[in-house]
Amino acid sequence: MRVALDTNILAYAEGVNGEDMKQTALELVEKLPESAVLLPVQTLGELFNLLVRKAGRAPAKARKAILSWRDAFSLIETSAEVMLAAADLATDHQLSIWDAVILSATAEGGCRLLLSEDLQEGFTWKGVTVTNPFAPKKHELLTALVAGTAQS
Repeated sequence: MRVALDTNILAYAEGVNGEDMKQTALELVEKLPESAVLLPVQTLGELFNLLVRKAGRAPAKARKAILSWRDAFSLIETSAEVMLAAADLATDHQLSIWDAVILSATAEGGCRLLLSEDLQEGFTWKGVTVTNPFAPKKHELLTALVAGTAQS
């Protein structure tokens, strides 16, 4: 089973929301099977922007961070098909276009889960379910993936 990470998971792992949340996010990422994790390219752009504008990092350090994430996990490109599906998704479900691009890319990558604290818990589109990995009650697919018992 494949899973995609939203920008907020990456940002927390980079320490944007404090040391406690950084440790929680890093523990989550470390528990996920590396081969199961995909990153929509959009998340890297958003992370760079967030690290520079909100966290005050120098652009060179933000670039280094996104290169590390790129090297750690496979990427899902933002193709024309992904963008057009995102426009439909944004129109039909009142999502921001950038959230829709991430969800659309996640579906294109064949993921079952999108780990996000920002999108609606349980929202499912094209076989992808959004779940908050920091919620007290974990989605059963995420629990199985972390435990190593997930089916493909």
